[in-house]
Amino acid sequence: MKKTESSGDEMRSEYKREDLGVGVRGKHYRSYMESHNLVLLRPEVAEAFPSEEAVNEALLSLIRIAKASTSLTGG
Repeated sequence: MKKTESSGDEMRSEYKREDLGVGVRGKHYRSYMESHNLVLLRPEVAEAFPSEEAVNEALLSLIRIAKASTSLTGG
């Protein structure tokens, strides 16, 4: 495989800026935010859960307990 020279932030000669069109900042931001739900955990919370699945199972259990207790108290 032929190595190409890395020239930092420069585009390759076969690409022309005018061929790329006008860039729009934040064009896909809203749809990205609607489809991604990232949550940052405190370090002490993250230590308690070895995986994403463990976090989901714990939260689902908490939801089930909350729903069951709400139905028992009539709330």
